[in-house]
Amino acid sequence: MAENADTGGTGGTGRTGWTGWTGGKHAFGDFAPGLVHYTDRVLFDEVWEREDLSKRDRSLVTIAALTALGKMDQLQFHLGFARQNGVTDEELQEALLHLAFYAGWPNGMGATGVLKRIVDERD
Repeated sequence: MAENADTGGTGGTGRTGWTGWTGGKHAFGDFAPGLVHYTDRVLFDEVWEREDLSKRDRSLVTIAALTALGKMDQLQFHLGFARQNGVTDEELQEALLHLAFYAGWPNGMGATGVLKRIVDERD
């Protein structure tokens, strides 16, 4: 954890500390400090670390929301993150097929195209 700076808060998890997430900082540097703070410290250090849902389940929920909203840029990251969180490529394919019927065929097709590129690049 490169820049460990504990804020002392627990984020409702009962844990203190910082996970070391720096995706917001990596994306925006000093350009948008508020967005960096809420992305890195609140969303990933607190919300993603809550114990009532596994990271695997959080990934599937996030993918469903991003697919339904047609947010392919964010989906690019979250499909890869889901793989890191234990969701298999087959499960992602099946989830996107299912979502196509509920979130719209173009959104399902777009999300499947993003997943295909990820699988092709990383395998």
